[in-house]
Amino acid sequence: MIILNKQQILDRFDADAVTLLLKQGFIAFSQKQVQMPPVQHLLFAQANGDCCIKSGYLQGDDQFVVKISGGFYDNPAQGLASNQGLMMAFSAQTGEPQAILLDEGWLTALRTALAGRIVAELCAPQHIGAIGIVGTGMQARLHLMYLKSVISCRQLWVWGRSETALEEYRQYAQEEGFEVNITQNAAELAAHCQFIVTTTPSREAILHATDIQPGTHITAVGADGAGKHELAPELVAKADKILVDSWAQCTEFGEISPAFQQQLLAHLTLTEIGTVLAQNAFFRDNDQQITLADLTGLGVQDVQIVKGILGG
Repeated sequence: MIILNKQQILDRFDADAVTLLLKQGFIAFSQKQVQMPPVQHLLFAQANGDCCIKSGYLQGDDQFVVKISGGFYDNPAQGLASNQGLMMAFSAQTGEPQAILLDEGWLTALRTALAGRIVAELCAPQHIGAIGIVGTGMQARLHLMYLKSVISCRQLWVWGRSETALEEYRQYAQEEGFEVNITQNAAELAAHCQFIVTTTPSREAILHATDIQPGTHITAVGADGAGKHELAPELVAKADKILVDSWAQCTEFGEISPAFQQQLLAHLTLTEIGTVLAQNAFFRDNDQQITLADLTGLGVQDVQIVKGILGG
C-alpha cells in the first residue's frame, strides 16, 4: 500500500491533467456511470466545524475512493489550517487498501477550484470589467489562481469580514498579478464585478438579488452542507440559467436548495455540468444573462483527482 504525505501529493499534482479527468468524471456522473452514495455530514457546533465523508466508483475503474474532509473555521486564530482530511483508494476487485493520501484537505480544495475553472470556461461573460471573490481563505486563493488561465481580466474586488485577512489576501492577489480593491460591503463588490465566486461557509446570505447586475455570473462553492448559504433565495431565483454539479445534491443542501424548496425555481431548468460538457457547448446564451453555478462537490471528483495523483 502506498502512503503519500501532502508534499509528495503536491509534487505529483498536474492541474491540466486533473482538469481533463474532472471533466470526464462530470460527464460520467451525468450519464449514470458513477456509483456515489449520499454524502455523510457531521457538525461540531462547539468548535465551529464540520466534516463530510464522500465516496465514489466510476464504472470500469480498478479502484474506488473514500474521502474524509473537515472544515474547522476557528482554526486560523490558533495558527492552524481551516481544512483537514485524507483520501483512501481501494481495489474494486478485492477491496484491499491501495493508497492513503494524507493531503490535509488540499486535494478537496484543488479539485473544487479546478471545477470552478471548468465552470468559468462554460459560463464566463465575454466582457468582464472585474472579478469578485467573496471570502479570503484557501478556496478564495485557489479559485483566483486557476481563473487566471481562462479569464484575462486582472481587476479584482475581494469581500471579507476581517480587515487583517483582507489585507493578507490583497498581498496574495497582487503577487498573482491583480489590481486589488478590498471591501466589507458585498453590494459594493457586486456593483463592479461581472464574474463572482463565493467561497465562504456562511449560514446567512451575503449577496442579495438587488446587488446583482445583468450579465453577471456567480460560482457558489461554499454551501456544501445543510444550513450553509451565501446567496439570498431571491437572488438564486433571479438567475436566467443555473448550472449544478449534481441535481440531487444541489436541491438537497446546495446553494440553490432554499430557493428550490420554496418553489422559487419552477421557471428554471437545472442543468448538470456533465450534460453541458458532453454536448461540448457554452452554457451562457448571451452577455445579458445572469448565470449561476452551484458546486456542492462530488465523490467522482475525488475519484478522478486520486487517479491524477496515482497515475491511474
